[in-house]
Parts: sequence; structure tokens; C-alpha cells
Amino acid sequence: MNRYRKRTFALELAMIAAAVVIAFPVYVLVNLAVRAPSDTSSPLRPTTEPTLANFTDAWRDGALGGALGNSLLVTGVSVLLVLAVSALAAYPLARVRRTWSRGTFALIMLGLVLPFQLATLPLYQTMRDLGLLGQAWALILFYSGLQVPFTTFLYVGFIRGLPQDFEDAALIDGCGYWQAFRHVVFPMLKPITVTALVLNAVFVWNDFFTPLLYLSGSGQQTMPVAVAGFVGQYVSEWNLIFAALLISIVPILLVYFALQRSIINGFAGGLKG
Repeated sequence: MNRYRKRTFALELAMIAAAVVIAFPVYVLVNLAVRAPSDTSSPLRPTTEPTLANFTDAWRDGALGGALGNSLLVTGVSVLLVLAVSALAAYPLARVRRTWSRGTFALIMLGLVLPFQLATLPLYQTMRDLGLLGQAWALILFYSGLQVPFTTFLYVGFIRGLPQDFEDAALIDGCGYWQAFRHVVFPMLKPITVTALVLNAVFVWNDFFTPLLYLSGSGQQTMPVAVAGFVGQYVSEWNLIFAALLISIVPILLVYFALQRSIINGFAGGLKG
């Protein structure tokens, strides 16, 4: 018989306290985002007459439509490129047990050790020489290269944990390596693909420094940069600021909640071996 112990009660209290700490900023964010500017009461007091006018005003005054489109473009294309390159690179690295495979994998893993800030100036000069500054493609190329090592690491660990019998059967039946990967291996990579998709999308969507650097001086900006400029322009209108923040986090939250069931299993599988 399971008994309710003091330790269990203490753990429940700790979990409740952690949930309150995490939920409190979210409550303040939503509470102020739907509050009328004329209401100057405490941010902790629940809003009695919520309004959606703050969202329309923030969307119009902060020019968030273009920023949202740029963020969707950069995040979508970057994540697709990262997943495609990493999956294709991880398959031979995981299955081939030779010196060149181990050496190549170690070289790719250096990207996890070396901070990308070391290459900030050379990359900026390269983008400038290519004429890509002020364009979304500069960000796409940057993120595609930056996130490949981490994503490849996840894919390699996951593939090494998969049985090789299905691939061998496909090869015996006449499939080539590309066909075996496309029709047999890749469908089994769904958990780790979803995990990598969410992790990369969250990173790219929330990054502030790189868009500020590469898009500075142009008419284009991503959501974090747009919200930062919004804060500077409307520093006293906190209702509009919080409404803009809520608009910026909703898209990536929807993606996360839609795919959350596969995240934990996929991440745990990527750490095998």
C-alpha cells in the first residue's frame, strides 16, 4: 500500500511553488495586455473590463506585421535547412564505423564547443561582401550554419539507437542507400525531428543580437527587434508593450504546444549512446 509521506507532501509544495513562480510573470503579462490604458490600478489586480484594443494599436503603431512575416520566413526556412542538412549528414556518421567518420563527427562537434561570437566580425564582413546585409537571407545562412552541429549531434545519437535490420532488408530488396534512408530511416526519425524542430525554432525566433546586427539600418526587422524598438518608443504605455510581447510569443508557443508530446521522447532518444 502506498502511503502519503511527508516527503511527498514537501515535493508537492515545492512543485506548486515552482508553478506559481513560473505562472506569475505570465499572469502579469496577460493581465496588462488586456487592460485599458486608463486603468492605472496595480498590475496584480485582475482586470475587470478587458479589451483587445491594445493588440490592434500595438500591431498598427509598432508595425508588427512586417516583423512577424520576417520572423516566420527566417525561422521556417532556417529550420528546414538545418533539419535537412543535419539528417543527411548524421546518417552516414552514425552508420559508418571508420576513422574518417569519427573524425568528421568530431570536427562537426567543435561547433558545439566554439562560441559563435568568435566569428561575429568575420561573418559580418562576409555578409557585407556578399551584399546580404539588410536581407533575410543573411540570417537564414547564419542560423543554418550555427545550428547544424547541435542538430547533427541529436540525429546521430538517435540513429545509433535504431535497429539496422530494416535498412539491411531494404538494401537486400534492391534499395539504394538514399532510398533506404528516405523510405525506411527518416520515418523512424519523427520523434527527434520534432524535438530538433522545436528547439531550433525557439532559438531562431527569440534571437535578438543577430537580427539587430545584420538588419540594422534596413527597413526589415524580426519580432524581438521590433518589440525592443516598441519599448523605446512607447516606454510609458505598458499596455501596448505587453500586448506586443504577447503577440510575439504566441506563434512559437502554438508550435511548441502542438508538438510537445514528441519532444521529451525525441530528446531522450537523441542522447542515447
